Amino acid sequence: MKLSEDIKLDFRDVLVKPIHSKLESRSEVNIQRTFKFKGLDYEWTGCPVTTSNMDTTGTFKMALELCKFNMLTCIHKHYSIEEWNDFYKENAKIVEDLNKINNHIAISCGTSDSDFKKLQEILGKYDIKFICIDVANGYRDSFIEYVKKVRDLYPQKVIIAGNVVTGEMVKIIIESGANIVKVGIGNGSACSTRMKTGIGYPQFSAILECHQHARDAGGYILSDGGCSNPAEIVKAFGGGADFVMCGGMFAGHLESGGELVKDKDGNLFKEFYGMSSDTAMDKYAGGVAKYRTSEGLTMKIPYKGPVEKTLLDICGGIRSACTYLNSRNLKELYDNIEFVKVNNIK
Repeated sequence: MKLSEDIKLDFRDVLVKPIHSKLESRSEVNIQRTFKFKGLDYEWTGCPVTTSNMDTTGTFKMALELCKFNMLTCIHKHYSIEEWNDFYKENAKIVEDLNKINNHIAISCGTSDSDFKKLQEILGKYDIKFICIDVANGYRDSFIEYVKKVRDLYPQKVIIAGNVVTGEMVKIIIESGANIVKVGIGNGSACSTRMKTGIGYPQFSAILECHQHARDAGGYILSDGGCSNPAEIVKAFGGGADFVMCGGMFAGHLESGGELVKDKDGNLFKEFYGMSSDTAMDKYAGGVAKYRTSEGLTMKIPYKGPVEKTLLDICGGIRSACTYLNSRNLKELYDNIEFVKVNNIK
């Protein structure tokens, strides 16, 4: 038995210390970044905030809205081939530049044979630049082998893969072919992994400890989960995350998945659930297998309306933080930031 004696931190355990700033306006801040990917003849420029590839957040409607902010949407894996075809047909009528959409969506997949077959079929028809290989447990040998298989088949795609929370696994996954590693286990608002298994890692410390391993291996990290407001997105970027993925913050909107329901008092709600929840497994797998347990929550959250307001709030919060830190962009934010440990932020 081993016990790590040093204390690990979540976003609520730190605040950001302001510094003397020459910036006079939030409008002076550029929150776009340009990423170059090792071994690829492709660069991506955009705001590195992404939606989770959950079926309540990673929707086609969400992608069309996030594209306007140059953000990336990880489309959930449960859309059928026919639904992908319909999306592209409808999108061709709305957006003249199809490449703009291709550059701002990721196709998600698991590691089953059927997932691999669907991945090949969709990518055989549409030039999507990003692949998101998503599993709950990225520590399995079979997952590493799957990343290698996808890389061999698609040498010029940007591969996002995870989830893990330790630097040594980040390095292994990048060396296996991923460009971006998803970091985060058990910290999502709709995840119950920590309650069911005890497995997890405080997200802020996971970012701090993983980002240098990614740099050394020539890749990036994506902080997945744990952000419930723009401040925590800022802390993730400041801690070393290259991309930040959010689920709950994007749930409950017009563009989100989930049924819109009204309670007896006339209040509107939308359903939000983890992809390992009873709800998701009943929907896609015919129920929870007897050898496992549900590791996701199902909840109804107040309806938030169009997602544009949330996107403006996120971008505004990041820009405002940069003005406190004399930072004209996200790189300067990372270079200039200093965190202070605090106790029990509410």
